[in-house]
Amino acid sequence: MNKIISICFLTLAISHIGCGVYSFKGSTLPPHIKTVGIPLFEDRTAEFGIDRQITDFIIEAIRTDNTLKIADPGSSDALLHGIIMSIREPVGQYNANETASDFRVNLTIQASFEDIHKREVRWESTFSDFGTYDNIESMREDAIKEAVQKIAEDIINKTISDW
Repeated sequence: MNKIISICFLTLAISHIGCGVYSFKGSTLPPHIKTVGIPLFEDRTAEFGIDRQITDFIIEAIRTDNTLKIADPGSSDALLHGIIMSIREPVGQYNANETASDFRVNLTIQASFEDIHKREVRWESTFSDFGTYDNIESMREDAIKEAVQKIAEDIINKTISDW
């Protein structure tokens, strides 16, 4: 009986040792990058307040991901810079009467991730995505949030996993 308990204990111990080696986050960040500063994204559109909205949303997405901590740009290990290049609203679909039934908000952002300690840009990329809304102004904000959410996820994946 003691032999069976010993074998079970040994098997359990070996399986736990193996689990300690792997991380479910899959981060490819260097160990010295623990914090990121995110200055206000530059806005090259005519959309009032979109710079603050997008910057805040990306900060919140990084907080939620919890791989990096948000820090003041002046004291962080890395910086995430962004430029809002365009926001366009083409018609998404027409109904049987040939009037617009929904619209798309296409958002394009250029972003870069800079390692402050090594003084190098780890990546630069352009991200584009969209959100949809009916022909109601209040729903337009939801479409913008949808587009920003998709782009924020892409930015986090690029930063954390370099996919």
